[in-house]
Amino acid sequence: MTAPAARVLTLLVREECELCEQMSAALAALARRVALPPVSTADVDSDPQWQRRYGLQVPVLLLDGTPVCRTRLDEAQLLDALRPRGDRL
Repeated sequence: MTAPAARVLTLLVREECELCEQMSAALAALARRVALPPVSTADVDSDPQWQRRYGLQVPVLLLDGTPVCRTRLDEAQLLDALRPRGDRL
């Protein structure tokens, strides 16, 4: 039996974006209460595909490359997405 693959959270942001700062702070607060995978931050403008797909919707939180939240952190949605498939509501 193999171990499950590590989950990856990526927060797509843009410089001087107040909503981006708010989502980052909300993620940090949530991480103090529950175990979250490490969160990496990436500039949405650093990748043409990200820029086309999410450029006007930052911040965007991706879980394993799939959008989970846009503009504001939805804790319930993120926690549900992090649950193993058999444990989801």
